Amino acid sequence: MTATDRQRRFELMALPHLDAAYNLARWLTGNPADAEDVVQTAYLRAFRYFEAWRGGDLRVWLLAIVRTSFVDWARENRSARLVFRAEPTDEAGEALPPLWTEPTRDPEAQVLGTLDGQSLATLIQSLSPEYREVLILREMEDMSYKQIAAVAGVPIGTVMSRLARARAELRRAWLAQEPA
Repeated sequence: MTATDRQRRFELMALPHLDAAYNLARWLTGNPADAEDVVQTAYLRAFRYFEAWRGGDLRVWLLAIVRTSFVDWARENRSARLVFRAEPTDEAGEALPPLWTEPTRDPEAQVLGTLDGQSLATLIQSLSPEYREVLILREMEDMSYKQIAAVAGVPIGTVMSRLARARAELRRAWLAQEPA
């Protein structure tokens, strides 16, 4: 296979998973610029080792590389990145729009929905990285426990317990912020 054929094959197979890779990196790093760096590193690694991929679910393989790239990035940037942002922001530091909103014409409901989405995003970002990772992969990327286990490099039981703990922490934090 020529280098051009290899590149085309990689692009055809890997680029459809770019959004999932960015989504995971975005939630792990806490901001778009760092997420782009992590995804770029991950895709370069994936391309370099593409011939080593043994078939199976390419998305799982790619997201495992994104996760490893994030761990390397976090290790390299530990001194500069002591705290994750609680609120996801764009490159300019502006708050991102809420994750989940229902379409509605009622202005009051729109305001409340925006606040709930922002609160949820903040609460998700406040979870520990290992809890946030499994929650994002399960709830936003709709991955199975088996796929998440492959991405995270942990047993399925660990995925299940981390997911249960993430949901419990999220629920506790959500209820704690509600007015009495």
